[in-house]
Amino acid sequence: MRLVLPRLYVILDAALLTIPETECARQLVDAGVRLLQYRHKAASPGELLESAKRLSAALVRQAVTFIVNDRPDVASLAGANGVHVGQEDLGVEDARAVVGPGKLVGISTHNRAQFEQATATSADYIAVGPIFSTFTKENPDPVVGTGFIRRVRPLTDKPIVAIGGITLERVADVVRAGADSVAVISDILRAPEPGKRARQFIETLEAAKYAAGV
Repeated sequence: MRLVLPRLYVILDAALLTIPETECARQLVDAGVRLLQYRHKAASPGELLESAKRLSAALVRQAVTFIVNDRPDVASLAGANGVHVGQEDLGVEDARAVVGPGKLVGISTHNRAQFEQATATSADYIAVGPIFSTFTKENPDPVVGTGFIRRVRPLTDKPIVAIGGITLERVADVVRAGADSVAVISDILRAPEPGKRARQFIETLEAAKYAAGV
């Protein structure tokens, strides 16, 4: 059975949070978000684990899919639903060996060669980007644009998650290009009311889905 991801994939980047991550997560879940990833590049392993445990305890029991960025060991110990790895992290199969069967493993790709390699792994979904310019990474990869989604869409039945500079105004174009889900960071976390902004994304994504007939 083909994995179906929620259309909105919010990344809780600790570097951008102005309120505790559990409070931000609560607001997002109340708004209808059902897929969250926790990213905290500056945390020590212990700090990351404690935060991930708190989030996992709050989210998993509400049937919200909770993913930990980079660290399959932390994802496993925290009881998360899965892990997301980048090109410099553990490979998909090694990450899966750590989190165990039945957990999600996603991978980031930034060009066609990486995407093709990812299709040959057991990755549950493949992220592509940055679609647009982004400021949430210190050394972002080159922008690939929505055209990249169109070019790689025929290469796999795995869900494609678009990431990088996606705003409310651009999200419909990303869905029309063939993305199954959109990962959003700044446009939601930096909003005065993250929950309200997330709800706007969900409504826009539903409208785009309906218009596209998918």
